[in-house]
Amino acid sequence: MADSRGGSLHWYSPDPRAIIQLDALKVSRSLRQSIRKYRSGMRVNTSFEAVMRACGGRNDTWISEEIVKSYIQLHKCGYAHSVETWWADELVGGLYGVAFGGAFFGESMFSVRRDASKVALVFLVDRLREQGFELLDTQFLTPHLERLGAVQIPREQYLSLLAKALVKKCKFPH
Repeated sequence: MADSRGGSLHWYSPDPRAIIQLDALKVSRSLRQSIRKYRSGMRVNTSFEAVMRACGGRNDTWISEEIVKSYIQLHKCGYAHSVETWWADELVGGLYGVAFGGAFFGESMFSVRRDASKVALVFLVDRLREQGFELLDTQFLTPHLERLGAVQIPREQYLSLLAKALVKKCKFPH
């Protein structure tokens, strides 16, 4: 992560670590309605850089230009991915992260329309389950993620789940 003031890069490994257990995602009734509304507007990897820039489009952000360029390279190599929510021809929400083995490391999400980032997360979780992924790492617990079922686990438990997930040969869904 980049420091929002100076841009210097730092490595974070929080303890406890936040994850979303793929079989424990909480989808409210209102979110189900939003999912139906956005169903035809879901895409994967069609606007990776735009998703990253939208995620970083805040006054206080850890997504520096160096981070953007690095993740674009990871995307070109097939490791970094975006899930996008579109309304007509407008990108209205999404998320990005890195897939490796059976783990997906969620980095950031954004929304300019109600529930658009949440719909992207539900779409992601459904696809990860279909492909046999075991771990969705969100790093930090936010109130937003907690409402969706994210939990914190101790580092030792996280490292055990991570080791198990990394040896899997899962393909990120397109």
